[in-house]
Amino acid sequence: MATISELLAQGLALRNVSDTAKLDAELLLAFVLGKPRSYLFAWPEREPGVAEVSHYRALLARRLAGEPVAHLIGSREFWSLPLMVDASTLIPRPETERLVELALQCTDRMTVAASRQQVRVLDLGTGTGAIAMALASERPAWKLVGVEQEPAALALAKRNRAALALGNVELVQSNWFAALPRGERFHTIVSNPPYIDADDPHLQEGDVRFEPRSALVAADRGLADIAHIVRAAPAYLEPGGWLLLEHGATQGDAVRSLLTGSGYSSVQTWRDYGDRERVTGGRRGQQTEDHSDDE
Repeated sequence: MATISELLAQGLALRNVSDTAKLDAELLLAFVLGKPRSYLFAWPEREPGVAEVSHYRALLARRLAGEPVAHLIGSREFWSLPLMVDASTLIPRPETERLVELALQCTDRMTVAASRQQVRVLDLGTGTGAIAMALASERPAWKLVGVEQEPAALALAKRNRAALALGNVELVQSNWFAALPRGERFHTIVSNPPYIDADDPHLQEGDVRFEPRSALVAADRGLADIAHIVRAAPAYLEPGGWLLLEHGATQGDAVRSLLTGSGYSSVQTWRDYGDRERVTGGRRGQQTEDHSDDE
């Protein structure tokens, strides 16, 4: 029988498909054994049972075929939160944690007109609920509303909300703003919308091959959904409220132009920790008070 150490060595074959082959193998074996990764290093000479070895090798084969680790084990950590993941929506990525950081910073800095008014944040296209759950976990007094068009993704977000026991998150089925009551206002609106061009060659690489195109691809060189959100958001923002959008590394200039052209103030782009332009935002200004016809 193979030991844990030997099984992990077999997992290095994943170098052919993954830049994180060692980590992938550890995650898969820990999942099969029902143990934390630390267990693998504490007991390297343990010999797992026949069924466990068979399961592990089957998962390695699927990973070699390109399936994402998150789909194979059904989970992904985001903002230190364990989130359930499936093929109905995007796998949460570390880059999106930058959007969470900025939402916390920008919202905290805002001057709320009524000091006792509850802070409200809207997450458009919530998917797994990653952004909304992260914000809700950091600010229990805030009210988070996550909207999601796809029923399967919305059901997944609801399972994550229940597992994390986050009672300050409301989840709504909606195509962007369509199902929200008119007159409902938020201090901050955040979104990681589809922003990849349909002809982008990266769609044929890595994990994105196994994720729904509807969550990845947008028309007009990847900018159609962002442009729609920019036009419609002011009708749902408190005066001075922030709209923060994640986007592709080469889209910062285009998103800034969309926001400036729609009358937002304080428009700026922030870089992620790989020094790539990642999030662009602006505040509702005097010229952006009501675009409700753009819903």
